[in-house]
This record gives sequence, structure tokens and C-alpha cells, in this order.
Amino acid sequence: MTAPADPADPKRKTIRRLRIGAVLTALVAGGIVVNGLMVRMQARAEQQSFAVAQSVPTVSVIRPQTGAGKNVLTLPGNLQAWYSAPIYARVPGYLTKWYKDIGAHVHKGDVLADIDTPELDQQIEQAKADLQNAQAAQQLSKITNDRWQHLLTIGAVAKQDADNKSADLQVKTAAEVSSKANLDRLVATKAFAHITAPFDGVVTQRATDIGALVNTGSGSGGSLLFSVADLHKIRVYVQVPQNYSALIEGNLTAQLTLPEYPGQKFPAHLVSTSNSIDGQTNTLLVELDADNNAEKLKPGEYAQVTFDLPTPASTVSVPASALLFRGDGLRVATVNPENHVVLKTVTVEEDLGPTVRLNSGLGATDLVIDNPPDSIGNGDVVRLSAPPPAENTARTAAN
Repeated sequence: MTAPADPADPKRKTIRRLRIGAVLTALVAGGIVVNGLMVRMQARAEQQSFAVAQSVPTVSVIRPQTGAGKNVLTLPGNLQAWYSAPIYARVPGYLTKWYKDIGAHVHKGDVLADIDTPELDQQIEQAKADLQNAQAAQQLSKITNDRWQHLLTIGAVAKQDADNKSADLQVKTAAEVSSKANLDRLVATKAFAHITAPFDGVVTQRATDIGALVNTGSGSGGSLLFSVADLHKIRVYVQVPQNYSALIEGNLTAQLTLPEYPGQKFPAHLVSTSNSIDGQTNTLLVELDADNNAEKLKPGEYAQVTFDLPTPASTVSVPASALLFRGDGLRVATVNPENHVVLKTVTVEEDLGPTVRLNSGLGATDLVIDNPPDSIGNGDVVRLSAPPPAENTARTAAN
């Protein structure tokens, strides 16, 4: 029978120690492996989180500018005289003398020129002779009728014969009246041999000279002699685009600038509009007037007309960099409370260069992405680079 092992045996102690060391080594190795696996899993999770974070774009947002303000609109305008009259001859003849040249200030009735009318003078003499004949015939007929009417009262002549004499008197009287009317017409026409100014103004054109043959009427067959214009006020005509036509009303004012007077502005006031949109140009014809006591404004010239129009409350402005040009139209990218992108269709009212004015599609409370990526789409998640700005309650002028 074998004797029991002695616990104090040195050999047995060594074996126990080796076993304990192996177990501890295995535990340490296992811990190292587990720790490495955990570190690797954590790094992979961080990489995935970083990739997800990098896939969400960071954007900056702005508020549209809105509220009351001035809408500065500058358009070309055409200047015309308050009154302008081309003067043609009413009688034929030869110009014997002119008294007023271009630039002369004239008053209504001032004689501008005289026309020699030999043919008309002869017609007047003939009309005078015809009138004398008609008057003599009427006098003779009246004397004859008076006699026959007296004879009729005593029964010395037939009533038919007396009636014939009475009718002859009426014919002769009518011929006298006709002759006198013809003479008066020729005399009145003769008055047009003196060319006069139709109103106070300035002679803007003299198209004749001494000895020139003058024909009557206007157009290709007539002779333009003078043009007179009333320049105490100037009419200004402007074609206003349809988008602004509703704002042209009331006591609207404008400022005129002209190339020959740099730095000077001339006020003008709204007179009326055509109340009709031109189908070819989609514009409204607007008439203004401007005082011209200094006579700096000249009819026929070009001017820049600047209106200070009220801005509709529905109009907003955004930077041009906020616009997205897509195949289906113009868009603006906005961000909703959940940080999702909402693309909105907008309509541009006016391009002001750095900014654009929109009249539909965008509200004052929208958060607009400035400089959005070209790839941004509806529903995309974005991150704001800064807290949203406060809502605008007023805006500055467009220009």
C-alpha cells in the first residue's frame, strides 16, 4: 500500500506554483485579447459615427429681408413740350418777310411772317364786284316788287304776276347774301396771310425763307413754316413695366436726371396714366409734368426718371447666392424646425445684383440657406453652423 503524499514535499509545491502561474498567464492573456477587441470595436463605432457626422452638411442660414421701405425704380423717359404746334399756311403765295427766328419768345397773336397773296387779292376784288351786282339787282327787284304789290291792292294786276315779283325779290336777296358771305370768307382767309403765334411760347423751328413758294394745307402737299412750343412746363412720358403698374397712383413724384446736367435733379409729378397695358411691351404709359421756368428741359430729349415706389409687404429680398437654378425652375433652400431641407419655388421681381427681390414663394419667417450645395435636395438633413437669426421686422431700402 502506497504512503500518502506529503504536502510539504518541495516537488509538489513547485508543481502547484506552475499551475497557478499558467492560470494567471491565461487570465492575463485573455484580458488582453478582450481589451483589444473592445478597443477595436470602440474605434470602429467612432469611425462610423464620424462618417455619419461628415455626411450631414453644415449650412449657414439667414432671414429674408422684408417690411416697409422704398423701391427705387429708374426708367428712361421722353420729354415733350406742354403744347407744340407745327404752323402751316392757310393761303398760297410767296413769303415776303419773317419776323421771328428759332429761339424767339413769342406771345399769342404775334406775327411770325407775311405771305404775299396776289391770286387771293384778285378773288377778293371779284367778290366785291359780285356783291355790288347782287346788291343792285336786289334793289331793283325790291322797287319792282313794291310797285306790283301796290298795283295788286287796287286790282290793276293779277295776283300771279305780283307773286312772281315777290319771289324774284327773294331770289335776288339770297344772291346778295351769298355774295356777301363769299366776300367775307375771302377776307377772313386773307387774314391768314399774316402767320401768327397760336399761344405763348418759343419758336423751335423756322422752315421757310423770304421768296419761298407757300402751299396750303399740311402733310406732303403743304408748307411747314414754323413750329412753336410752350415750354413753361414739360410733359414726361415713361413706359413702366407691368409689375410696377399697380404702384403708379396718387400724388406720386419722380426725379429727372439729364446727361447735360450731371448731378442735378428735376422734380416731376404724376399727371395720369393710359390705364392700359401695351400688348407688345407689357408696359403702362405714364405721364408726368415738370416745371421748366429755367428752360433747362428741352422737348425731344432723353432723361432718366427715378421713382420712389412703396414696396409691397409680400416682397422679400435674399442674397443672389441663395438661389438654386434647377431644371424645373428657380428654387430657394429653406430649413424646417426638424433641420430638414425644404425647397421652395420663387419668382424674381427684380435683380439688384448682390440681392434679388422676390414677390412669391418665400415668407419672412423662413430660414434660408445661404450658398447651399448644388447637390442639396428636398428632405435632406443639415446642421446649422450657428443659431438661427431673429426674425426681421423691417428692411432697408432696396437700393
